[in-house]
Amino acid sequence: MVADKTKIDRIVDDSLKYKSEIKGDIATKVCPVLVTERLVLRAPHEEDLDAITNLANNIRIAEMLTRLPHPYTFAHAREFIEGVRTGEIGNCIYAITQAETGIFMGTCAIHHSDEEGRIEIGYWLGEPYWGHGYATEAVQALVDLAFRVSDIECLYASFIKGNIASRNVLAKLGFNYVDDYQVLREGHGQVALERYGLKRDAHMHSLSQQIHNK
Repeated sequence: MVADKTKIDRIVDDSLKYKSEIKGDIATKVCPVLVTERLVLRAPHEEDLDAITNLANNIRIAEMLTRLPHPYTFAHAREFIEGVRTGEIGNCIYAITQAETGIFMGTCAIHHSDEEGRIEIGYWLGEPYWGHGYATEAVQALVDLAFRVSDIECLYASFIKGNIASRNVLAKLGFNYVDDYQVLREGHGQVALERYGLKRDAHMHSLSQQIHNK
């Protein structure tokens, strides 16, 4: 089925805006379907199991993520889908799909990243879909959503050092370097990550520039 090319500002209804006393709580909310020019971001479901397994079982993807096991099996994909369904691993988790075909290409999410309460976005795309701007388009949709329906002042994203593709995606969208840190990755010990952040005022300025240039 061909998806309606509804703009993201139409998808996100005002009723989804949250009160200031639950600042940043978007990460625990069931988030709306998002439609961009080429993508539909919607909840993962059982029909995605084969595609998730096939795409995620790729050492080139596993090496760039801290929580993706390798080999990645059908059981891992089923556990992921069940975790999304129950909310155990968060609620604002999306399957990235092509708007025209419905093909599953990867996942993205908004989640709490640490004990300091930072709100962070994460994403991965299957290798056949690298280099076409899909990651940038999906992350832009998450950024717009996060700032539109919450009152967070800064949105974060992290990636393993050396992941130039992720760094380029974030740079295109106005994220700036924040710091380096390390996490324990099962089977690999401590791994070094870079954290980038995008402030609300910078995002709003970018939006106003885009509108002005149209």
